[in-house]
Amino acid sequence: MDGSTQQKPVHADAQREAVIRVRNLTNRFGPQVVHDNLNLDVWRGEVLGIVGGSGTGKSVLLRTIVGLNKPASGSIEVLGVDVLNGPEEDRRRIEKHWGVAFQDGALFSSLTVLQNVMAPLREHTKLSESLMQSLGGLKISLVGLPQLSCGKFPSELSGGMRKRAALARALALDPEIVFLDEPTAGLDPIGAAAYDELIGELQHALGLTVFMVTHDLDSLYAICDRVAVLAEKRVLVEGPIEEMTKVDHPWVQEYFTGPRARAAQKKG
Repeated sequence: MDGSTQQKPVHADAQREAVIRVRNLTNRFGPQVVHDNLNLDVWRGEVLGIVGGSGTGKSVLLRTIVGLNKPASGSIEVLGVDVLNGPEEDRRRIEKHWGVAFQDGALFSSLTVLQNVMAPLREHTKLSESLMQSLGGLKISLVGLPQLSCGKFPSELSGGMRKRAALARALALDPEIVFLDEPTAGLDPIGAAAYDELIGELQHALGLTVFMVTHDLDSLYAICDRVAVLAEKRVLVEGPIEEMTKVDHPWVQEYFTGPRARAAQKKG
């Protein structure tokens, strides 16, 4: 005998750590049911793209996970913490481990870019003013904005610069998870590609887990490790984007095999 042993194969999911677990989630607004017993796992270190047709509740799902929407039922764990029913102090603690960049940035219009980026530091830390300014400037540089932008107000920025400023704010507390809501919406193709590249670089450099709501096929092919498709009030299917073309569902087939999908695949 050579001393070697034959190991049993381990299922891929058993080797992963779910940093977000959504179970039996139901969201409704009046009589309208948006999600019905939705289940989803997000693995540490991945870029997960959330896609679906209009009205499937992509942004609602993101807002529910980060606590901005109260679901009718279900459970959500983030980094092992029950964010719906757990103690408030645990909830507050875990908020420091994620950052959120909403559509068009959602920056505070009366604050400068630097002040916007410093806002999470003011809320969650007791750092000195000078240290917060230094850290804010570092995050602004990290997302590719010039230091000249620190003193500008959101109204003085282009759409692409606002999105980068929002990303800098999302990274202010060195989070483990970043939530992005339609990050390339409204950008021209060059700006969108540059933003995708930035997300990919930051994800690898910082070890981020990225939860990205998007409709942009180029983004899905460029940086997403997996895709989760919302349809029929649930996660219809999830997996590598290459597997989506095999799914026997009208919307999935139209979305992932149409002309735009073929063009995006060639770019990716």
